[in-house]
Amino acid sequence: MDEDLESAFLKFMEVERSASPRTTGNYQLALASCRGWYGEKFAGWRDATADEFRRWLFDMMKQDLAKATIRLRFAALRSFYKFLVHRRGLAKSPVAEVQLPKPDKKLPVVLNIAQIDELLALPLQAPIHKQTQPWMPLRDAAILELFYSCGLRISELRGLDVKDVDFLGENVRVRGKGAKERIVPIGGPALSSMQRYQREAVVTNGPLFLGKLRTRISQQAIDQLLKKYLKLSSIPFKISPHKLRHSFATHLLDAGADLRSVQSLLGHASLSTTQIYTHVTKERLRQAYDAAHPRAK
Repeated sequence: MDEDLESAFLKFMEVERSASPRTTGNYQLALASCRGWYGEKFAGWRDATADEFRRWLFDMMKQDLAKATIRLRFAALRSFYKFLVHRRGLAKSPVAEVQLPKPDKKLPVVLNIAQIDELLALPLQAPIHKQTQPWMPLRDAAILELFYSCGLRISELRGLDVKDVDFLGENVRVRGKGAKERIVPIGGPALSSMQRYQREAVVTNGPLFLGKLRTRISQQAIDQLLKKYLKLSSIPFKISPHKLRHSFATHLLDAGADLRSVQSLLGHASLSTTQIYTHVTKERLRQAYDAAHPRAK
């Protein structure tokens, strides 16, 4: 049964590949989307052909779906068919023959140093509501400081436990994608901010960052606190925790850090993923040149 193949694949991704719930969810949706396109004509994954997948690709392009969405769906299919080849005896993958549209090159949006300073100062400057517990602004300050100090993904930050932070060694143990661990240095302001939060909130073990009910903070709560401080700031565009990660990497490269070190700090498996930040720094240099040089234009 095709449903059994899909279930086995998703379990394989979750258990053996340590894929995140978000990744497995996206893959499940991609398989469902493909089956939905086939409709009643769906004969099964083993009998699907490269030409059929090309027609699906063409239909998605006619609908003006984002290239990133199309590539994500085919990434799921390619992983699924690799699983069928290696674990279920399928002769070859029909998706391997399908040529995908090249991804659009979008440079990450980053904050400048002044905007970072403004944002990080806001949790301790903003008015405090009567229902807000005294330790919560300190928690917010520590979260924002740690995002920028270490360039963490939101899943990595909310997954931190108290034992992961080494105040003496000034670093943090981070569990990244694929359950890979890395050690990331922490800057002095972030360390001080975290110590103040832990003292006030009496956080001595278990999850590092707590929500209102003193359980591990949710991703939604982190998103909301960032939106709250963005509204109080003069920053003229939307930001996300990932934009703080982009800013972390770009500012390091602007200051002369080498690409391999930044790759290691970010936890990127491939150097090519990190290289997009070199384009950001080149663009910033070009803007500075155009703005300052008398014969730039």
